[in-house]
Amino acid sequence: MSNITLKSATFDNKVKQYWMCLAAIFSLFPVVTIILLPVVLLLVWLVASRVLATMSADLLERKLVVKRGILFKEEKSIPLEKITDVGLSQGPLMRMFGLYRLSFETAGQSGHGALVSLLGVVDASEFREAILTQKDNLTAEQPVQAKQDEPPSQVELLRALTYSVKNIEQMLVTLLEEKR
Repeated sequence: MSNITLKSATFDNKVKQYWMCLAAIFSLFPVVTIILLPVVLLLVWLVASRVLATMSADLLERKLVVKRGILFKEEKSIPLEKITDVGLSQGPLMRMFGLYRLSFETAGQSGHGALVSLLGVVDASEFREAILTQKDNLTAEQPVQAKQDEPPSQVELLRALTYSVKNIEQMLVTLLEEKR
């Protein structure tokens, strides 16, 4: 299997600002954390750069490889033929920053929601189209391969059985003639 990268995703630096806004919004709710808001924003700003630097998404010929994480590194390979949906979403705050979330759902996935989601992919719709195009290309190739791999039909099995029975009968006739 070839691991040639067809398209790589790059992530928009606006994700840091988006995360800071989310942190600010969540910090403003409880009155106690209002005092901690500058500390929380500083921590998010410092950590966000590192988190963003570790994020990657590479579209290969037969799979999508997503990597992320600082302390807990995570790598997921999603076979393209298993992808059932590639969602493109944008909430109100994301719209302010011009960000999109790509979410991937797969066949056989347990539970609700996306198996993997990517926030802040630059040209998210283009990356989504590249994934769907490559998935379609793979699907177009598969019927030829499936015919080679699919089990024989009942007619073919019946012919093979008939041929085998005729061979056995011929062998029995030959054995009987030799004994006489």
